[in-house]
Amino acid sequence: MKIEAESATDGRRLRSERSRLAIIEAALSLQDDGVLLPTAQQISDRAGVGIRSFFRHFEDMESLFACGDDHIRDSYEALFLGGDRSGSLEERIDRVAIRYADAYEKLTNKHEATRAQLWRYEILRKNYARNQRGLRKDLEKWLPELKQTHRLDREAIHAIASFDMWHRLRYHQGLSKQTAINVIVNLLTSQLSQ
Repeated sequence: MKIEAESATDGRRLRSERSRLAIIEAALSLQDDGVLLPTAQQISDRAGVGIRSFFRHFEDMESLFACGDDHIRDSYEALFLGGDRSGSLEERIDRVAIRYADAYEKLTNKHEATRAQLWRYEILRKNYARNQRGLRKDLEKWLPELKQTHRLDREAIHAIASFDMWHRLRYHQGLSKQTAINVIVNLLTSQLSQ
């Protein structure tokens, strides 16, 4: 009898964990599909669970966002980290511009969804700030020459390599991916060659 009770408890726990994961993945997939601010009902529908199940797992959207970030953090950080960081300044600028462009393209909807709700959720502000600090450190590993530049030039270089610049070039100015990369490379090169 005790074994049957433990088995039933384990089964409920596994179903609960599957539902929780389905909710997290549904929220992320909705954002990938362009629904930047999905509602709890939209997420529940996508996950195939009832709205009550959603709120059993997540007391509010902020707790869902925290779990969603935990779920995908390694994968989005891996988009930026790594890569061949050897060679001339020109070679490294080319490689970092391409690597960041590829990452920004994959993360555009998630980034825009986060920015749209920064004012509302502390966890998003915290995660966003952490990611910005990480990108700054990563860019300085690609381009250690940054440490020798004047602070204003260094800030300009970080702005050039940012998602905000990328988004402006791609979506506001309507440039192709390759043209936007070329602009970033040109700007980084001119800033670092002064």
